[in-house]
Amino acid sequence: MLLATLVVLAIAGGAVLWSAQLGAQVDSAGGESLRTVLEVISLLKTQYIEDIDTMSLVAGYIEMGTINGMIKAAISDDPYTRYLDVKGFEQMQIDTHGEYGGIGITVGIKDDVITVVAPFEGTPGFEAGLRPGDQIISIDGKSTEFMSLDEAVSLMRGPEGEPVVLGIRRRGGEPFEVTIVRRIIQVPSVTDVELFEPWTFPDQAYSFGYIRLQRFSEKTNEEMEEALRSLEGKAAGLILDLRDNPGGTLNAAIDVANKFLPDGPIVHIVGRNQRRQTIYAFPRGTHPPLPMVVLVNGYSASASEIVSGALQDRGYATLVGTTTFGKGLVQTVIPLRDGSALSLTSARYETAGGRDIHKEGIVPDIIVEMPDAAELLGEDADGEVLVATIPLEKDPQFLKAVEVLMEKVSRQVAAAG
Repeated sequence: MLLATLVVLAIAGGAVLWSAQLGAQVDSAGGESLRTVLEVISLLKTQYIEDIDTMSLVAGYIEMGTINGMIKAAISDDPYTRYLDVKGFEQMQIDTHGEYGGIGITVGIKDDVITVVAPFEGTPGFEAGLRPGDQIISIDGKSTEFMSLDEAVSLMRGPEGEPVVLGIRRRGGEPFEVTIVRRIIQVPSVTDVELFEPWTFPDQAYSFGYIRLQRFSEKTNEEMEEALRSLEGKAAGLILDLRDNPGGTLNAAIDVANKFLPDGPIVHIVGRNQRRQTIYAFPRGTHPPLPMVVLVNGYSASASEIVSGALQDRGYATLVGTTTFGKGLVQTVIPLRDGSALSLTSARYETAGGRDIHKEGIVPDIIVEMPDAAELLGEDADGEVLVATIPLEKDPQFLKAVEVLMEKVSRQVAAAG
């Protein structure tokens, strides 16, 4: 009965011939059942953030022959809505838990090319020298042109000890290949916690804490709590480093913001038909307030922007660095009957102050550009700089953050008398 109803929905306003063509295309494509195709069409029709014409979806499938082809044809400006086959959905769930066999990089689609967003510190991808902005043009000799993000991720993952060869195009250089041996990747959220005593850096009159948060996952809340407790009562201020952090789960972002913000909004979620939901912080932050600076750059995305935007809008922290990535869309992952899933854009978010930053990013309070790699790391280096490879004492964004933080701490001390 449900399948029959979906078929009627799929051909409403069109010809019965379209139904026959859809069935024929499903049969010829293989791998995607008619039930799954129609299930995806129904979900897109009822739960996508904007109205989608059913016939455009049906026509897209008939033309492209795959669910992802259908989605791209109907929603060409949304790279985040995608169909995940059973294996792809399993990989997504593994990502959320933070352990898998692979090379340890986050990738995305930029300028229609599969691009490294960030390699995780201490992983094979990091050790091989991959950098944010590197374009992956082939995987084991297979061109990534027209390849979906999920297929690329699947090809890069595999058993521990097996190599994968990536074709890389780096800004301003010739393409080259790099062979990387896969390992079991266990990716922590917090990758560095430091307490810097006074005068570790020039003009640093007070101690301060430094936390580098690399991703937002199921582990984030626990790891951030542990990091903050280790600094409690010892640090006069805090630098939170969200550079090269590609984001993660909305819940993790809310957990982090709740540690600092007292009451008031964290983020506004605007869904289908402009339905608006505001997520508020606890009556007071879960940790004593400290003067705070947040470091961001062009690869701080999604959950990173929720946290940094809330702290900036609420006047709690000063942002230092460069304009963030600009991903202001919220995805909902819906499991399907056959074990696959649909990740669809169900809402957009606005920062605590009501800003829509999608494709615009968040502009820091103080802009500090990062010099090129050769200037920072030596004349043999090239391309964009991976933040984690720069010694803090040579990192101009970090040093500016220290300067700003010391000014904030000094004002607080003076105000306290």
